[in-house]
Amino acid sequence: YDDKKPLKLKGKVVEMRWANPHAWIYIEVVGKSGKPEKWAWETGGANALYRRGWRKEDLAAGTVLDVDGFQARNGSKTANATSITFEDGKRLFAGSSNQNAPQK
Repeated sequence: YDDKKPLKLKGKVVEMRWANPHAWIYIEVVGKSGKPEKWAWETGGANALYRRGWRKEDLAAGTVLDVDGFQARNGSKTANATSITFEDGKRLFAGSSNQNAPQK
């Protein structure tokens, strides 16, 4: 991931894959063309997310999120998440591997 390519996208959860060593959030956003795009966001592992307050029921399909992170170096629709923010303002940190990412 490229720490010179910070990224913030708002979209609806399509799928959340709880896994170790990395979990993944897939969201659908409205692209520049106005058409939907699917983005894959890598997070810390499921156990680390749980310790940070994440719960499976919080990320049901259709949940709207703002996701902050860093885009993949190859420019694909893949990114490393640093945090997610729900519509009600609740914010959770994603256990990013980026040394510049917030930890709390």
